[in-house]
Amino acid sequence: MKRTLFLYLMISAFGAMHAQNAAKPAIPKDDKIEEQVECLLKKMTLEEKIGQMTQLAIDVLAKNNNPLANMNPNSFKLEDLKDLLRKYKLEKEFVLSKSMPEKDVMMQIYMKIQNIESKKGFELDEALLDTVIGKYKVGSILNVPGGIAQTKETWERIICKIQDKSIKEIGIPCIYGVDQIHGTTYTLDGTFFPQGINMAATFNRTLVREASRISAYETKAGSIPWTFAPVIDLGRDARWPRMWENYGEDCYVNAEMGRESVLGFQGTSPNHIGANNVAACLKHYMGYGVPVSGKDRTPSSITVQDMREKHFAPFLEAIRAGALSVMVNSAINNGLPFHANSELLTQWLKKDLNWDGLIVTDWADINNLYTRDKIVVSKKEAIKLAINAGIDMSMVPYECSFCTYLKELVEEGEVPISRIDDAVRRVLRLKYRLGLFETPVYKAEDFPLFGSKEHAAVALQVAEESFVLLKNKDNILPLAKGKKILVTGPNANSMRTLNGGWSYSWQGDKADLCAIGYNTILEALNKEFGTENIVYEPGVTYKQGGTYWEENIPEIDKAVSFANKVDYVIVCIGENSYCETPGNLTDLRLSFNQLNLVKALAHTGKPIILILNEGRPRIINEIEPLADAIINVMLPGNYGGDALSELLTGKTNFSGKMPYTYSKEINSLFTYDYKPCENQDKMQGAYDYNAVVSVQWAFGYGLSYTTYEYTNLKVDKSSFTADDMLTFTVDVKNTGTRTGKEAVLLFTSDVIASLTPDNRRLRAFEKVELQPGETKTVRLKVKASDLAFVGYNGEWRLEKGDFRIQAGNQTLMVTCLNTKIWDTPNK
Repeated sequence: MKRTLFLYLMISAFGAMHAQNAAKPAIPKDDKIEEQVECLLKKMTLEEKIGQMTQLAIDVLAKNNNPLANMNPNSFKLEDLKDLLRKYKLEKEFVLSKSMPEKDVMMQIYMKIQNIESKKGFELDEALLDTVIGKYKVGSILNVPGGIAQTKETWERIICKIQDKSIKEIGIPCIYGVDQIHGTTYTLDGTFFPQGINMAATFNRTLVREASRISAYETKAGSIPWTFAPVIDLGRDARWPRMWENYGEDCYVNAEMGRESVLGFQGTSPNHIGANNVAACLKHYMGYGVPVSGKDRTPSSITVQDMREKHFAPFLEAIRAGALSVMVNSAINNGLPFHANSELLTQWLKKDLNWDGLIVTDWADINNLYTRDKIVVSKKEAIKLAINAGIDMSMVPYECSFCTYLKELVEEGEVPISRIDDAVRRVLRLKYRLGLFETPVYKAEDFPLFGSKEHAAVALQVAEESFVLLKNKDNILPLAKGKKILVTGPNANSMRTLNGGWSYSWQGDKADLCAIGYNTILEALNKEFGTENIVYEPGVTYKQGGTYWEENIPEIDKAVSFANKVDYVIVCIGENSYCETPGNLTDLRLSFNQLNLVKALAHTGKPIILILNEGRPRIINEIEPLADAIINVMLPGNYGGDALSELLTGKTNFSGKMPYTYSKEINSLFTYDYKPCENQDKMQGAYDYNAVVSVQWAFGYGLSYTTYEYTNLKVDKSSFTADDMLTFTVDVKNTGTRTGKEAVLLFTSDVIASLTPDNRRLRAFEKVELQPGETKTVRLKVKASDLAFVGYNGEWRLEKGDFRIQAGNQTLMVTCLNTKIWDTPNK
């Protein structure tokens, strides 16, 4: 009896201790929703459950009106082909001989007919809809019909048909998802904001939240309830083709902006997403932005310390803010694909955070475990591995074998039904939280502010606050009116380059067609300075229809001849649009043609103003000394041209700061938080260490038309312990003659630590507006626990010792009195 009592007390004590250490729910439990989920789950068949875990692309449901699509080669004759060419008025373009053409010609004919048919608009195939939803019970559809943005009315029509079928067949609404990552990017006439990298450069949390709120409103106008955003990868390798999608290289900036974006998309009540809000989907979980090769979807080699301390930080912050879903990194870390990593998917994300949201794969990434990564012998084994690791929904995306294989795996006992039920609960919970059972479709007419002037004004402000003035020799800017200006370069007259990828189409290549109502840089400058003062000759142009990096034969001499007749030369250089793997490169230097264009123009002796319109920092050390002014506009969206014209004339002031380190040399790619040994010129003795950080422009750098003075950096506690909150204040004065906005950045440096510390880390920032002569005291709060780091054993630790604090040119020292080591995975 005594032994039984002792065991009972021990078990009770252990249970109490476990409950005490368990994280509180990341999203508060809603009893009504949980009851609804359980009630529905009990009624569902295995096929219906698996269907809810399946996501297919919308093109699977498309009616193919191309007669060649279903052609029987055995019965299709030459005369049939001739009739077809006449029907589509292609007989002059394809002159046939006496025999059927070769395969490549047939493919050209097919694509021509496909292009003609696609212009008639997207049509759902009722038979395919019946197969996908009626037979396989598929619970989610994604992507844009026909690969190009649709009107909100078309979205409503398509999704209404899908929802009608889904509710009729299985009694559960479908959840539709799209990549609206910088505004309503797959909805025609919607508001486009600058890309994520620009959002980071604003250092303005309010604008990030407001942009996401507007994006949610306009996305919902098309009845789309789920957006695959925000992107909170850390862009820490300048070669990576997705640098521009996220909030730069720093984990704190990504965490802050990611949280604000989630709150903008979803509102403040994650259990009850409003009529004007959508579910956010954090991506790509995690460590995606540091591939060893610099190329998309290739392996990384991230330590446990960096994974926990830096790459996980934005996801942790956004999930604590109520994020409802997460998309997984397509790549591999230290040999293990993220889609098969149960420690990161189930333990870190679901269990450690007590998070009940949904994990969805990226495009075809379960199958990639078999076909690309070679860690299983079949697709079926890949499904088993990924689902057991914690995947809840598979973005398949083109066929239904996932459903068949997963059913077999459950029946064979290879995937527990408990794992299926857990995944389906998460899918259903998301649908209830979104109110899809009550309102599966919205009326486009109920969103009168869609594409409005009010929304455009916010997009313009974001663009203006994101541009970074990198150089302004002898205050050449702002430009005076009445001067003659040559506008040149391949990016001068292009909406495609202003927007980048995920803009009207995946690669952004349809932007010049879809965004004709907005101003390119050239058009905006024509309006601002007058067409009589603007001369346009590009000198270098991109090859239409080619890969993003292809350029036509340059005509640099033409640009040079015009340069001799003007007062200033504005050279718009950078990159054409690209997205994901097609954006991989082999040389980070700016193209040979563009470098030569700038060099030739500089020989005229006319002042050169460089506009960098690019998704990643291309190396320009050869031409930087030749420029009198340099502006980094990155990817500012549809209002980028207008924003630039207002900044060039001084109507508005520059306030953006660099969200990444702009490297100077091709083999010196750094981030600002490098280790001390990476910037050491000499070691003791005669050994020439030659490890020097070579940076063109540093993280956090940015000029203005005014100047600022920092004084009186103070802290309320010069010594502290792990539980303290440190409050820093610094006086910032506008010492110039123009109104300006200054992003005040607070950095810390751990002087001595048991693991070699980072050079410095950003811990706080605030943006303030100052009139000429005005001084404001800026208050910056930092939790002492934020100064902790992850030790060699994977545990968080804040060590006794000194920390150097910096804001502007002001520094001070603070001291941690005691060492603390956390016994929980997260602080």
